[in-house]
Amino acid sequence: MNISITAEQEKFIQFKITTGKYQSTEEVLEIALQLLDEYDRAETEWSQEVKAKIEEAIALSEKTPPLDGETFVNEIINRFTKAKAN
Repeated sequence: MNISITAEQEKFIQFKITTGKYQSTEEVLEIALQLLDEYDRAETEWSQEVKAKIEEAIALSEKTPPLDGETFVNEIINRFTKAKAN
């Protein structure tokens, strides 16, 4: 496989090798790909968690009677007032 990289990317890789932390371009790229895989898995997990929370909220809202806007705002104000008093 041939990979094209920018001059800045090449300088970055060379800098990492020069510092002695990595021994080769291959090692730098291997670590970068591992981190990309971890990032992708974390993003997928986060998306699944958010989706589950949304579904839970929808299910709860279907069991909860609707509030009119004024009642909703008054309840929020009451919560803040109580929290501020504590």
